[in-house]
Amino acid sequence: MPDVPHPAPPTPGVPLSALLARAGLGLRQIAGPRADADVHWVHTSEMADPEPYLLGGELLLTAGVHLDAAAGDGAYLDGYAERTVAAGAVALGFGIAPVHDAVPPALVAACDRHGLRLLEVPAGTPFTAVESAVWQAMAEARHRELTRISEGQRALATAAAGPDPVPAVLRTLARQVGGWAAVTGAGGDGELAAAGPRPPAAALAAVARLARRVTVPGGPASAGEAPADGADRHLAAYALGGRAPDRTFALAVAAPPPDPAARAVVGVATVLLSLLTGPYAEPAAGGHAAALVRLLLGDRPAEVAPLLGHPQWTVVHARARRGNGAPAAALAAGLGTPLVAADGDTVRALVPAGREVAPQPGWTLGVSEPVPVSALAAGDAHAAAALRRAVAGRAPLVRHRSPGVGGTGGIAALVPPAEARAHAAAVLAPLDGAPALRETLHTWLSLHGSWDRTATALGIHRNTVRQRIARAAALLGTDPDDPDVRMELWFALGHHD
Repeated sequence: MPDVPHPAPPTPGVPLSALLARAGLGLRQIAGPRADADVHWVHTSEMADPEPYLLGGELLLTAGVHLDAAAGDGAYLDGYAERTVAAGAVALGFGIAPVHDAVPPALVAACDRHGLRLLEVPAGTPFTAVESAVWQAMAEARHRELTRISEGQRALATAAAGPDPVPAVLRTLARQVGGWAAVTGAGGDGELAAAGPRPPAAALAAVARLARRVTVPGGPASAGEAPADGADRHLAAYALGGRAPDRTFALAVAAPPPDPAARAVVGVATVLLSLLTGPYAEPAAGGHAAALVRLLLGDRPAEVAPLLGHPQWTVVHARARRGNGAPAAALAAGLGTPLVAADGDTVRALVPAGREVAPQPGWTLGVSEPVPVSALAAGDAHAAAALRRAVAGRAPLVRHRSPGVGGTGGIAALVPPAEARAHAAAVLAPLDGAPALRETLHTWLSLHGSWDRTATALGIHRNTVRQRIARAAALLGTDPDDPDVRMELWFALGHHD
């Protein structure tokens, strides 16, 4: 009887051949098919009918307690083997001693008849040793799988951050899955880029057909099939773009049938390629490019604002948390904007006003209030200050809020801007030429005089913070512990150019 298909659990199995190869166990297969199979569980049972207690994929262990003299005619053992196969067990392990001195020949014959792998477990091997070996091998397999996924993600991120990112990502993906990968047009024709050994013409035609399925409005996000030529290869296509109208391109893959690690790597590649191809497929991209050109040629921001398609924007500053090796493109995907730029260890992004900016896994965010294009510089400063507070407070996201009730500006709004700037310049004049002192003072005041949080926000030692604040106080001739002085300095720093 052929193996009965049962859903495998979402964990890597242990090849039965690996257990047979372990010298310390001494297992020996004496019946059933010799083709290898994966063991996902180990279960010990002396029940005459173990079927209700099996999930599928088990190595079922028994000492044969339920086999009595009446079972010697083979009918009982035949039914037992048939029920075990029906339950989806991969193999039956029969322990020698203390009940039986040898595996009953009738059981060997029954397992051969029903296609059940039968293992002899020697007297010196306790069942717990077999279970321990399976769990240990499973943990090692899971570690290898996670390592492969992690290495694949890092390789794809590196490729996406380099020159010619689309071909680089495809080359990396082809190596990771051991096959061919390409970005095609919506109809499956016209490869924009490809990498890996090119499949036969029939496979290419099948991939093109799959690409057409995933790029039509309302179509599935992915589609796959086995090749008609019977080769050990899996053909698949994935839509590049989150919404149906954006599905201008597709990722095509022809590779060996994917395991969970390969599927995870392909998923990461799909996200990255969606980001990398999205700006070219988005109708507004032409307007963004035109706005950039006009800015470079000297036009004022207010004049190019209509080309951007949004009157107001939210500025986001982000810093990757420790252990997060994702590129800026991954942050762009989470924020839903292609307008991102890396600046040292900080990534800055522009998000259309009205689009919610939510915390992003692995990132610390500072978010400005929505501002018009003409005030992007102010929004950038506000986002930077919010990021410093987020880092200092170990918060995933901090939003800038204008001073005053309801963000109306409060008392500061009563002072004409020109007079406020002149006053700020006069108050802070002793700190001209010392931007580090001014930045430290601003951060220290924003964090209510906390030495530790200021040190964390600026990435310096708390003693350095104390020294800088003391030096700034000496130059300004003020006492920063005086609440009135703090209020005056905060007003000046808020209006300093």
